[in-house]
Amino acid sequence: MYKITIALLFTFAVMKGQSQTVIPLYKDKVPNTIKNTEKEEKNVDGQGMIRYGKVTEPTLEVHLAPKDKANGAAVVIIPGGGYYIVSYTNEGTDIAEEFNKMGVSAFILKYRLPSDKTMSDKTIGPLQDVQQAIKTVRTRAKEWAVDPNKVGIIGFSAGGHLASTAGTRFQKSYIDNKEGVNLRPDFMVLVYPVISLSDTLMHKGSRDNLLGTSPSPELIEAFSNDRQVSAQTPPTLLVHASDDNAVKVGNSIAFYESLVKNKVSAEMHIYPKGGHGFGIRPDRSPDHWTDRIEHWLKGLQIIK
Repeated sequence: MYKITIALLFTFAVMKGQSQTVIPLYKDKVPNTIKNTEKEEKNVDGQGMIRYGKVTEPTLEVHLAPKDKANGAAVVIIPGGGYYIVSYTNEGTDIAEEFNKMGVSAFILKYRLPSDKTMSDKTIGPLQDVQQAIKTVRTRAKEWAVDPNKVGIIGFSAGGHLASTAGTRFQKSYIDNKEGVNLRPDFMVLVYPVISLSDTLMHKGSRDNLLGTSPSPELIEAFSNDRQVSAQTPPTLLVHASDDNAVKVGNSIAFYESLVKNKVSAEMHIYPKGGHGFGIRPDRSPDHWTDRIEHWLKGLQIIK
């Protein structure tokens, strides 16, 4: 019995490893990089939650939906962390598991963190990585049994800012894209997102890390994504808690209002309690809110 158990565990580990492959985001040189001595930091807390700091080599972790559930939809997951760390477990692997239950293949992006030490232009470094992630999923769609017309993004906190940047600035390619791959997400989910970098709504740490401590009014405007919404912005679902003391709920409200103004399909769920960074932890999450995503995606006919 002992040998059989070990054999089963080994088989499960091999299968798990096959479905959760980590690949470099870029085949060749990472764009917009300057020579540096930064070394990536991996921190694990007492609950086993993983966070990465000083990321300079971006990766994509592939979580393919089980074959008996897969419906062809895919999502690029962008964890938060104030553009200072990447909250990889709480807003990455935990979320990938939820999407896999829906039959949606998930791709966790460990993106570069903006730094003048590692990038010639830190304001666009993370955006380049999101665009490359979307391009990669669409380019390898057949291999991964993904419908290239059903590729969306989900972002949390500062990752929500990054996702909404990608969802409003897709017309311009910030990466090498001579193939002309479509960089527009087909849908967008923003969870307690940083949206505005204005003085009244900003999350200061996120703004300082991305734009510097003294950004120009023009730069603040350009990266306040409620100001960048157009009729071509993807359908969007927003999730936030009113008692969020880190990222004001006004960020989601401002973005929702801009979506409605531009006649973009939008849905918003604001919970009275939950704070910030609740992920799907049962002691923090105000609701099994990922169910709202599944219902919404069915309404969009992204999944059946």
